[in-house]
Amino acid sequence: MVEIMSRKYTLDDLVTQFLLNTCRLRPQLSRVDVQAALRCGEIHVMADIRSDKDVDWEEFPLTTGSVAEFYIEPMLSPFGDIDVMYHHNKELAIPRGHEPPTQLPAEFHNYVQVMEIIDSHLPGYIYLQLRYLLTESGDNKYNAAEYDRRPYLSYTFNAATHLIHGPATCYQWDNAKLLSFDAVQCMRCLSWPQQAADWPTRHRNYGWPDSVTLDRVVSNGCDVVHVAHRQCRQHELMGKIQCRLSFSRAEIVLINSWMPVQQIVYHMLRHLMKNTKRVTECADNSGASTLSNYHIKTLMLWACELKSRSWWTDDVNLVRMCVQLLHILAEWLTDGRVQHYFINNCNLIDNSLYNVTNIRNLLMSIDETWLSKWFVHNYIRKCLQLTPHHVSRLFDDMSTRLKLQNAVLAVVAWIQNSALLDMWETFNFAEYYIGNFVNKYSLTVPLCVSWMTDFAKIDSRLSVYFTAVAFLKVIHKSLRHGFYDELLDVLATLCGQFISR
Repeated sequence: MVEIMSRKYTLDDLVTQFLLNTCRLRPQLSRVDVQAALRCGEIHVMADIRSDKDVDWEEFPLTTGSVAEFYIEPMLSPFGDIDVMYHHNKELAIPRGHEPPTQLPAEFHNYVQVMEIIDSHLPGYIYLQLRYLLTESGDNKYNAAEYDRRPYLSYTFNAATHLIHGPATCYQWDNAKLLSFDAVQCMRCLSWPQQAADWPTRHRNYGWPDSVTLDRVVSNGCDVVHVAHRQCRQHELMGKIQCRLSFSRAEIVLINSWMPVQQIVYHMLRHLMKNTKRVTECADNSGASTLSNYHIKTLMLWACELKSRSWWTDDVNLVRMCVQLLHILAEWLTDGRVQHYFINNCNLIDNSLYNVTNIRNLLMSIDETWLSKWFVHNYIRKCLQLTPHHVSRLFDDMSTRLKLQNAVLAVVAWIQNSALLDMWETFNFAEYYIGNFVNKYSLTVPLCVSWMTDFAKIDSRLSVYFTAVAFLKVIHKSLRHGFYDELLDVLATLCGQFISR
């Protein structure tokens, strides 16, 4: 690797060619998707634990975060944990002044409480006020009864045995093979929020996102999560009643519409922020905050909108792209403003909490030479540790472009030749943990439906395997306790899945 250091052009080539060629499309059957499906099912288990058995509402999970956003699979995983949002089917939020809906998606209960969204003094943050009770009529429509004006909805997060990060409950596991699990309770809003009303119609020079993507984002609405602004969390009242608008559904759609090169740049910037002390320790000892993944996500969303397609595709140099984007972020910090992508007047930087000058100067000091060397030593070397010696040793001599290309091609060939083995190991992983989770939890209808549906999306064979294991558990329980109502409901659900195939 010493010889390549003396030739700057090959450093950029090495990083660019390596990442472009080794970040393959994520296979439909992957360990992270199996884990996400298992964790979504656990939302139903947690609902049973938290509630009385007679409660008839359900919770509906959605995988969010990096697992839902990335469709590429780099050699170094971009997945730190499994993020899941879940909402109750007896609650709904609507923008202030909107008429209550007369029809709802099938997942909602026949009785639904409707909360009105009230803007707070801080952009992106709101209050909820109970306004209507929706009752489903026989013709699949809802009638609304209006409540008298009530105080804003207050919320206390009950998670006595788990670590809480903001609005999320974090579940850590002893098994290193399983990613940690962050669960965030939310409330669905089927309408696009008023605070972001100008986002769908603002002028865009380069046509991203296109009209189809825009329509899909808007039609998904948004969510409300129960977390107050940092300035308000210690306030006796606002800490309990203030909520935040969440655009996670929109972000998933938008990031999945990116070109592969854009996803790779996003991965590179996240990896840099996570693994370099140059940025993460720039807050000094004053307790000032550092940049987060959400700042990087915001930077990328703006860049995809404001940069032409040719900027991403002509003469691709991933290192140069990252440097230019980091300098844009530094310029934003100079102005003391990182504008929220969806909400016009929302600043993601609180100058009282961030050592803006230090962070800005450090970002501006990053150039292509430094960043190329950083990725060689902190990314490529880590990747090569995953390959056999006969592949990794090819990178010992990168004195010519041809040797560079041959070394990268050897890694790509090794990845491709390992694909069948990876799939076999993933099936073994899935079979083991499906059996483990079925044995661990009591089967319920919502849990079975969740796992059958999600496993079928990954690979139909996983759904069949789960059904078979669940049948065995039902038989085992029936031999010990007989057939009781709940067990019969589970059996009917499993039989329905089997017959439908």
